[in-house]
Amino acid sequence: MGMQTIGRPTAPVVSESGSVQTVSGSKGLLQHEDLIFEIGDAEKTGVDLPVPSGRADRLGGVTRQHATGLPGLTEPEAVRHYMRLSQRNYAIDLGLFPLGSCTMKHNPRLNEKAARMPGFADIHPMQPQRTVQGALELINELATWLKTLTGMPAVAMSPKAGAHGELCGLLAIRQALISRGEGETRKRVLVPASAHGTNPATAIQCGFIVDEIAADARGRVDMADLKGKLESTDDIAGIMLTNPNTCGLFETDIKEIADLIHAAGGYFYCDGANFNAIVGRVRPGDLGVDAMHINLHKTFSTPHGGGGPGSGPTVLSDALAPFAPVPFVVKDADGFHLVEDVEGEGAEAFGRMVAFHGQMGMFVRALTYMLSHGADGLKQVAEDAVLNANYIQARLKDVMTPAFEGYCMHEALFSDAFTADGIETIDIAKALIDEGYHPMTMYFPLVVHGAMLIEPTETESKQELDRFCDALRVVAERAAAGDEALKAAPYLAPKTRLDETRAARKPILKWTPPAPEAIAAE
Repeated sequence: MGMQTIGRPTAPVVSESGSVQTVSGSKGLLQHEDLIFEIGDAEKTGVDLPVPSGRADRLGGVTRQHATGLPGLTEPEAVRHYMRLSQRNYAIDLGLFPLGSCTMKHNPRLNEKAARMPGFADIHPMQPQRTVQGALELINELATWLKTLTGMPAVAMSPKAGAHGELCGLLAIRQALISRGEGETRKRVLVPASAHGTNPATAIQCGFIVDEIAADARGRVDMADLKGKLESTDDIAGIMLTNPNTCGLFETDIKEIADLIHAAGGYFYCDGANFNAIVGRVRPGDLGVDAMHINLHKTFSTPHGGGGPGSGPTVLSDALAPFAPVPFVVKDADGFHLVEDVEGEGAEAFGRMVAFHGQMGMFVRALTYMLSHGADGLKQVAEDAVLNANYIQARLKDVMTPAFEGYCMHEALFSDAFTADGIETIDIAKALIDEGYHPMTMYFPLVVHGAMLIEPTETESKQELDRFCDALRVVAERAAAGDEALKAAPYLAPKTRLDETRAARKPILKWTPPAPEAIAAE
């Protein structure tokens, strides 16, 4: 029996739970596929190449001494392998992506077409600046949009992602404190309990001490706790606050918070991960923000996921603008050029964060998105994002438990209070996979028990929202009724539920070929 068929039935079998096991391992058009090492053979190759003759060895004695051990496949085998694997991916082009605080939104094809134009796609960061004036102008134009939308006077374009943008903002704050002669005394950064995990991690990375602020019953910053932590102000460096916050709520006391922090001698860092909920409606600079990163993939539709490519420009207030990192674009009578050294125009910069300026492909996509929407269209982005999230909350609140009363912003947050004993948040997530959806964000933010955070984004139609809500309603009703079948979901996925604790603690990270079968003695 071949490796591919071990443990499979000899005819389709329907279990008591209703799941089906097939002879092939496939389920309808979803093809089963083993590891490439299992379907390939290290002793063969899909391409026959003649042994080169009449050529001297130019490898200087480092010729390979052993076989690579890589599997050989024919072209049809290789194509089918990766096509079958691609069928297992969930993608925004396949269906609604409900992950809260991640904003997996549609990436317009127009943006992709612009990014592939030769003048943008074929340039190189080592080209002379006079040969890339168009690219530098585009970066400057994008920076102008970001400054205008946020009401901030400066922006650092080089950060590569959200957390990298946080690092930029905190380093600018640290440099500002150093310039004031308070770099060694002001070390305390206030961080709400509901913050993204990168916030405290970034503060620690920059040498600060994190002081957590509690959340109140409304899901917002507990102002009494905040004021208590400001009774001593000599060591306050600043605050890191997400707005709208990770509970999907606007921090209604944000202006007072900014004033309190400034009065204490600190700076206000705003995590801009959720800027798409307020873009065109609220300018963070008007709220007293000193620094804020902007995830281009979240607010301006550039691709997201898989570890990159990312881009997290960081806008800065007048107080922090002089300390922005190099390189940055400036325009003079001779055109555009980069200030690349911590001297002259960049003398006060805290340093350099990356080798080159930024992620050009993301810049092109983001500016294309802005120009195609216009100022009024970007305002509608925020309005539609909030409308969609509130629609989901309204459609589900009779079968699920909203974490907080009232309207939400761009994401709807539910607790697990509606579930029967023994049914957990993770069971709902696994059952959603059977319904054809990637689960929403589970167990975050931590201030809500059994949290389920749903962000539909502005790009989903009512039809798609209804389709998702219909599926989740049924799963929620089963959870409320204590349906034990949820404990074994998913049934229809390529792989059924894992022992996740064991998988996390003892992951199998390397494929090991099976031992050859012993030959029976005659």
